[in-house]
Amino acid sequence: MPLDPQVQAMRDRKERDQVAPLYTMTLDAARAADLASIRAEGGQPEQVHEVLDHWIDGPGGKLVVRVYRPSAEPDLPVLVYFYGGGWVLGTVDTADGIARNLANAAGCIVAVPGYRLAPEHPFPAAIEDCWAATEWVFANAAALGADPGRIAVGGDSAGGNIAAALTLMAAEAGQPALAGQLLVYPNTDQTERAGEDESMRGSDDPYLFNHHSVAWYRSHYLSDPDDVYNPLVSPILAETLAGLPPALVITAEYDPLRDQGERYAARLAHDGVPVVVTRYEGMIHGFFAMSGSLEAGKVALAQAAKQLRVWFER
Repeated sequence: MPLDPQVQAMRDRKERDQVAPLYTMTLDAARAADLASIRAEGGQPEQVHEVLDHWIDGPGGKLVVRVYRPSAEPDLPVLVYFYGGGWVLGTVDTADGIARNLANAAGCIVAVPGYRLAPEHPFPAAIEDCWAATEWVFANAAALGADPGRIAVGGDSAGGNIAAALTLMAAEAGQPALAGQLLVYPNTDQTERAGEDESMRGSDDPYLFNHHSVAWYRSHYLSDPDDVYNPLVSPILAETLAGLPPALVITAEYDPLRDQGERYAARLAHDGVPVVVTRYEGMIHGFFAMSGSLEAGKVALAQAAKQLRVWFER
């Protein structure tokens, strides 16, 4: 189908205003523009019961973990959510709207770790930081008023990649036993094969996230070309996905990452992992964070919250 009318109008405004692609900007300008766009398209942030920043010791120094609580109830389940931004852009503020919505709608604590960004801190810095934050949430569940037996991970774009990677790490470590993985248009394959995907080759619009965007982020994140073959970079290359937690994979029709996300969902299913995959027709990369402007963003958030509730049922 064609671009959703709401997406088309958004894209046309960018062309009218000659909005420069993020990959043509300096890092500082791109980081500021990315956050400003997310705040503009995300709508009015929801009120939650409590928001607290916790500073923890990470592999490279102090890290913030922002914790959103929907109520004062004890033993709440937890979603550890990793924001997107190609491992280059983003802060805990990037996921603020998503975290507030999912905390309320799913009735769970949402913990959003800050993590080191590339190119200042290339792979595996982001993975190491997010793993440290997830271990901290698990170890400090009682103090957080959380149930250590009901922890899920999730994220969008690069955050989806991190979430998928962490399920592999958790499986190898033996804990925490994750309840689910929410993967929103995730990066799952950084190898040459992904460049041949129909969704990648057909994505060239400068006013939308496109294959130039993907290459720009990858060039900053990976300092060693061979890193593309590491399963923590390309989770689809893992020897097996068997035994991983159930997954919800959300993709967008007009997203260069669409095919690799759906290919990963198929691989999960092949290896026996319960998986739901939903392609949002007419949508673009980033729509999950645009619920203030795109109706489909609201629908996808509601789908994610419903799935979280299923995973978190005692």
